[in-house]
Amino acid sequence: MAFRGGNASSGMGVAADCRNTFLELQRKKAFRYVVFKIDETKKEVVVEKTGGPAESYDDFTDALPENDCRYAVYDFDFVTSENCQKSKIFFIAWSPSVSRIRAKMLYATTKDRFRRELDGIHYEIQATDPTEMELEVLQERAH
Repeated sequence: MAFRGGNASSGMGVAADCRNTFLELQRKKAFRYVVFKIDETKKEVVVEKTGGPAESYDDFTDALPENDCRYAVYDFDFVTSENCQKSKIFFIAWSPSVSRIRAKMLYATTKDRFRRELDGIHYEIQATDPTEMELEVLQERAH
């Protein structure tokens, strides 16, 4: 039996566009968030959606599908107790409990490799339902 690569345990490649879009969020504040998905046809992680700097956290969570996995980065702005404006970048691995087993496996095996491509992440959140990534969760982690 010939081996034809691309099984769920091998992980996926990462499109160059992913890193460039992340850098625009990180350095230029061009985006509030970026949502990434695995393109199973291309066998790589690709940018699915970006949110402009004026978009809210609700806009971000609305951009994530209810029943499929995604990776996302969110640029969280906040004010410290010393009244300083700060920003922390969160990596969110969204893997809803209702998503397909294959999708969960694919996203789980690709996550570490993909995350290494994004230099400058401050915090990581693994979420299986919306309550695990509410705005309060980010606020607690960032302070």
